[in-house]
Amino acid sequence: MGSAWQPPLNYLTRPVTVLGAGVLGRRIACIWASAGYNVKIRDPSAQQRADGVAYVEENVASYAQKTGKTPGKAEAFEDMQAAVSDAWLVIEAVPEKIQLKIDTFAELDILTPTDCILASNSSSYKSSEMLEKVCDARKTQILNMHYYMPPECMIVELMTDGHTNPEIFPFMVERSREAATLPYVARKESTGFIFNRLWAAIKREALTIMAQGVSVPEEIDSMWTEMFIKGGMAPCRAMDNVGLDTVAFIENHYIAERGLSPEYTVDYLQSNFLDNGKLGTKSANGGLYPPKTIATNGTSNAPKMLVLDVGLSAAAPSMSSGEVLQFSPGEKKPHVLVKGQALPDGIDIDRPSGRIFWSNMGVPGKTDGAIYSANADGTDIRTLVAPGLINTPKQLIVESLDKKIYFSDREGLSVYRCNFDGSNLELLIQNGDLENKEHRQDVSRWCVGVTVAPKLGKFYWSQKGPSKGSQGRIFCANIATPAGQTAQTRDDIRCLLKDLPEAIDLEVDEETNTLYWTDRGEIPFGNSLNKVQLDEFGLTEKSLSFGDYEVLTRHLKEAIGLKLDTKNGRIYMTDLGGNIYQCDIDGKNKTVIYSDDYRAFTGITLL
Repeated sequence: MGSAWQPPLNYLTRPVTVLGAGVLGRRIACIWASAGYNVKIRDPSAQQRADGVAYVEENVASYAQKTGKTPGKAEAFEDMQAAVSDAWLVIEAVPEKIQLKIDTFAELDILTPTDCILASNSSSYKSSEMLEKVCDARKTQILNMHYYMPPECMIVELMTDGHTNPEIFPFMVERSREAATLPYVARKESTGFIFNRLWAAIKREALTIMAQGVSVPEEIDSMWTEMFIKGGMAPCRAMDNVGLDTVAFIENHYIAERGLSPEYTVDYLQSNFLDNGKLGTKSANGGLYPPKTIATNGTSNAPKMLVLDVGLSAAAPSMSSGEVLQFSPGEKKPHVLVKGQALPDGIDIDRPSGRIFWSNMGVPGKTDGAIYSANADGTDIRTLVAPGLINTPKQLIVESLDKKIYFSDREGLSVYRCNFDGSNLELLIQNGDLENKEHRQDVSRWCVGVTVAPKLGKFYWSQKGPSKGSQGRIFCANIATPAGQTAQTRDDIRCLLKDLPEAIDLEVDEETNTLYWTDRGEIPFGNSLNKVQLDEFGLTEKSLSFGDYEVLTRHLKEAIGLKLDTKNGRIYMTDLGGNIYQCDIDGKNKTVIYSDDYRAFTGITLL
């Protein structure tokens, strides 16, 4: 059943429908409109419909500052069929009356397209409680999607109805991220979402403290602010830092005094962690979180690495929370070389000079991307391409022989190169007219990955296409632009691969004429590492597509960065899930060598 699921057909051009134009419904509509989707709002009240559309029109521009997308339009409907007949996603936000929700899903089962995903925003009821009139086939496409109060809180929690096809969740997580929300997935159906249950426990204990006369509201709130808000303390991290054996000892005291059951506390810790030597950060085996070490797999030549953290998974994410990190074998934590970066994406090093170079995307869609360099220890930072010249620079590659830097500019629809000092900024590829709105919004023109092969006289770049859209392509052109031609008119461009899930970063092994790339597209063949053999001219015999290349390894979590270590027969990869991977050059023996849920990794290079 799971492998048969496919994303809704042409979902990028189909609307999202929100049922209910109340305080939360109109905000949900605004979220999806800010991601570029046209939104239909259905409500039986004419006043609510008018107010819902007005809210979207007045606020969508501010929401869209987080998505970087051109907002979609909002329309209001009284008729249910007109509102949902072509939707790819319907989110019900009707009043919290269970019979109303049961009847609503029964109606949606009949009126919506067969590939439409149906979601409930309910915080009081599990979606499984709403399915008594829904056919079995439709139950696999239904889930809870609970929003809080955007735009102040952009969290959305996703939860199965007990039948939901598991492949829907990574798809909806990605769509939610594109809408600038922070998705969290409950691993199983639960009475209460993740936050609801955390909040319920906090409420109960706070009330107990007050009822027993131990403290008063002002002191409780003040202490909470100091420790958890200002101090940034997170419960699972805190338990690991304290030590899980100590946590169990303290909990045993509460159990004895209050007559509580140990099943979900001490017994859980004992059988899953303590018995396995997982005591927390003080333990080599880790605790609730895995140990933060760089694995060397028994070798003595594991390299130091420079990795970019884009900053979007930080405890307090912002547009300037990106970092340049150095990882060393055997060290538990990375060393932060450079802080305060605006969405860093691509990094490389020039070994002869010892200089590192990296790109900062800035705000997608704005001309505030930049290129920087520094010494390998993060000192002597220099601005090579200042904000105001380029849009969203992505992968960056160093060509040491000619002392050139190549980088793609996603929203700039282009590929550039410049000298190591930033001079002689050359436009190599221009995929459209930036003054043309249709060109700017055409994601098939967006350039993402780039690499260069001096021996072959070629550079290569990826155009990923729509997210998870299976329209990714990889191109190449000559390093030297043909005489008399420009970035817009050059005729030496060749499409090597097409119909890829979503090609991202690239690298060429010139010793074997092999092109490698990461792909963050739809599973099962996206989120993968891939390769294709090039001929003696650095080309493929024809424009290849799926099935004509080799998938080396899969199951990455939003794959981005890629670096070959041909000397030691290894490949290193990163993903936005906070993982760094190592595998053999043939893709075998893939291992996670570092993982941190509070990081989202992009570019990687080796020292």
